[in-house]
Amino acid sequence: MDAAAAAAPTPDAPPEGSAALVQAEGSAAQPAPSRYESQKRRDWNTFLQYLRNHKPPLTLARCSGAHVIEFLKYLDQFGKTKVHISGCPYFGHPNPPAPCACPLKQAWGSLDALIGRLRAAFEENGGRPESNPFATRAVRIYLREVREAQAKARGIPYEKKKRKRTTTTISSTVTTATVSTVTTSTSNNPTNGAGVSLPSDVPTATTPNVTTATTSV
Repeated sequence: MDAAAAAAPTPDAPPEGSAALVQAEGSAAQPAPSRYESQKRRDWNTFLQYLRNHKPPLTLARCSGAHVIEFLKYLDQFGKTKVHISGCPYFGHPNPPAPCACPLKQAWGSLDALIGRLRAAFEENGGRPESNPFATRAVRIYLREVREAQAKARGIPYEKKKRKRTTTTISSTVTTATVSTVTTSTSNNPTNGAGVSLPSDVPTATTPNVTTATTSV
């Protein structure tokens, strides 16, 4: 009796392979991450790997704006933008006619977008906004200096796009009720007794001239 009860399947046990099927259906229902989210995740993992390889190793809690600037300078070795030095004959030339030995660096626009993604990823992973190392004043100053230096070296000024201000004009319409008083007049447009204007082609009653003859006796 006990052996038969032990061999009997549990009624509440799910069929074999159903858990894997439910998990697969759940993963299939989740939408694929956007290109921005995928890039943000890769950037975050790259920065964490940089902290682990740092000498001495750094933790995220001890990371400051100075470490973020070191990370940006570290990325320059993987850059693809030619930045002419001051002694180069093509300094300030937007379209140099020949190659030169000036170094390749990360473009300012790429660094600015990278900092934006890392700033968002820091807070999404539990970081407090007031302690965000990517939002420090030192990082903002460094990015501004990079922008100005590359603008001079490449001869390509970076103009900040002005945001278009949308002005909403609310016009109030005031309706004035004009009450006209009809005045009875003896003009060419006669009126009846009720003050209603009559058409000009309606003949008006005229008073006949009565002549009284006086007979003298």
